[in-house]
Amino acid sequence: MNATIRTIVTACVICCSGLSIAPAATAQNATAVAAPSAEQELDRAREYFTNLELIDQDGQTVRFFDDVLKDKVVVINFIFTNCDGACPLMTHKLSLVRDRMEGQIADPLQFVSLSIDPERDTPAAMKEFAKSHHADHDGWVFLTGKPENLEYIIKRLGQFTDDVEAHSTMMLAGNVNTAHWIKIQPYEQPPAISEKLQGLILENETS
Repeated sequence: MNATIRTIVTACVICCSGLSIAPAATAQNATAVAAPSAEQELDRAREYFTNLELIDQDGQTVRFFDDVLKDKVVVINFIFTNCDGACPLMTHKLSLVRDRMEGQIADPLQFVSLSIDPERDTPAAMKEFAKSHHADHDGWVFLTGKPENLEYIIKRLGQFTDDVEAHSTMMLAGNVNTAHWIKIQPYEQPPAISEKLQGLILENETS
């Protein structure tokens, strides 16, 4: 896909997915604007999603875009470790998806669980949550860190709420290289989710 047109389509897709990002050019003047280089597109994505530092379940500091999103197909859910309802259910569902996608984990597929209660969700608590729900695997990162960093990132993803008990169970999936993002509804079952992720992975072969 032409890089400029892809930028425009990306803006529309992300906006419709609950994220907001200003397009670099409108369809009307797209042909008059020089197509951004791959590095410019990368910088733009890094600026939008941010490279704020977070901490994974092993206590390692990671940068959100460069270390978590870049060059990946990701599926993102939002959890807190004291949750005894939706969070374990959604995590279990994703663990079933992971089992179905064996062999594609981490290359390029990555599962990402973001804490919405980072003041209580220590790396150790995230590690224990992952173990308790059969999600402590390579290619699955549980992220906590400074509350202001998580808040900023989750707002960018369109899923922030002040009340953790009322948080969204919506999941997001995206091919970062093709800038194609979709919503995954909480009622969708592992076969359907796996099919969507496979479609995102296949985009790397045609982009």
